[in-house]
Amino acid sequence: MVTYTDVFSGFSVDDIDAARAFYRDVLGLTVTDNAMGFLDVALPAGGSVLVYGKPDHTPASFTVLNLVVDDIDTAVDELQARGVVTKLYPDDVLPTDAKGIMRGNGPDIAWFTDPAGNVLSVLVD
Repeated sequence: MVTYTDVFSGFSVDDIDAARAFYRDVLGLTVTDNAMGFLDVALPAGGSVLVYGKPDHTPASFTVLNLVVDDIDTAVDELQARGVVTKLYPDDVLPTDAKGIMRGNGPDIAWFTDPAGNVLSVLVD
């Protein structure tokens, strides 16, 4: 069996500066620039995610990052206060309340996008 020294995931964005500001200033995560000019986004429970610039970036068609919170309503209120839109999907696809929170069908969850259009979520685990 292979012995791994670390494991991380990554995804692309079209604007590193906008991504840095969003993940650091809007989401409140620790973001550092690495030697290659990419971003290392530290995860609260350990580990990190690599965010890299890609000129022909296409937003992911799936959720690339899930942020676990204790209180979904407070988290959504705080995100919306920072300009984040949490009502992404039409109700006939994923029914959500006025805040954009889907309740009672798995974990309570709200989806939103980063400046590059990648889908993220906040959810209660």
